[in-house]
Amino acid sequence: MGETPMSALTLLCHKLGFESYRKFQLALARDVMEQQEAEKSHAAAQPDRMRSILQKFLVNKQEEVRATVQALDADQLRAALACLNAAHVVEVAAASHNLSIALEASVKFGSLGKRCVASAIPEKTRAFAATLTKNDLLLVISGTGRNPALEEVARLARENGAAILLITSTRHSPLAQQADHVLLASNREQRLIEGDHAPSQLSVLLVIEVLYYLMLLGE
Repeated sequence: MGETPMSALTLLCHKLGFESYRKFQLALARDVMEQQEAEKSHAAAQPDRMRSILQKFLVNKQEEVRATVQALDADQLRAALACLNAAHVVEVAAASHNLSIALEASVKFGSLGKRCVASAIPEKTRAFAATLTKNDLLLVISGTGRNPALEEVARLARENGAAILLITSTRHSPLAQQADHVLLASNREQRLIEGDHAPSQLSVLLVIEVLYYLMLLGE
């Protein structure tokens, strides 16, 4: 005589380690509830983790801004502004991740009526630097102040008497030695993610913004 569906189910429950089908149902219901609770807890924890990441980002950038503003020397800032205002032509030179900042700086100062040029092509940057005169300004952006290509650009500009303004994170470097004026961007930025090798651009952008707004105010 064949087994009834219920007896076959009971036998299966026994093989699974349960005394009866009822206990199997209870255990299954408990597992489902625990899984649902775990999913709810995970979902609830996600916004908290996101908020924690955002808070860490906020604190990091606030410290970077504070350190940058504190590092700006008022006398050097006035001298840099005087050069910018007096220059007939301003060439903005940078390399690598700072190229986008150089292009933005050129647009910003150009919007104030200043003739500004910047190029992402090193050969063009170098060629234009050779045409600068004593009435012009070379603005160099370099975090380390050490870049052979930019050092060559600065040398060409200096040979023709152009003034050199450097925005950098370190005062002691080959480019700083060639510069007439040095404005320090904070180097206190901390890596938010281990292995992140792209340095923050916030401090350099902030220095550009400071120069732009001071020129806009007629300082």
